[in-house]
Amino acid sequence: MRKGMTVVAMMLVAGAVLSAHVGVAPRESKLGATETYTFSVRSEGGMSTNIVVLDIPDGVTVTSVSAPDGATHEETKAGDRIVQITWKVAIKAGASAKLSLVATNPSSGTEIVWKIHQKYTDGMSSDWVGAAGSRNPAPITKLVPAGDAR
Repeated sequence: MRKGMTVVAMMLVAGAVLSAHVGVAPRESKLGATETYTFSVRSEGGMSTNIVVLDIPDGVTVTSVSAPDGATHEETKAGDRIVQITWKVAIKAGASAKLSLVATNPSSGTEIVWKIHQKYTDGMSSDWVGAAGSRNPAPITKLVPAGDAR
């Protein structure tokens, strides 16, 4: 009986981790616009997050990055272009953090897919890289023509 309860408890914790999510604001922006993007990262499932890695999509040009108090960030470049940002941040279980950057959107396309890798203090990770509706969906910003109202 005890072993069965342990398995059920582990499944509940794993399910809670899988139900965690990462969001982006704004969810819609204009083609070619310069925008401040804020990623909301929640640490669920009883585990704390200590690292968040963002892969910068092709066509997006990052001009600045910020981190909340007590956090740091590193940028990985290919030539002069920032291609990845790693935030070292303490997000306690059940809490969330806001991570921001300023970027210029691509001049063509219909969306920006933000691929994020969330790493927990116990060594586990969640990769928010999937399609909408999947278990680990990547946050998406819809792109609209520059003349359209938001």
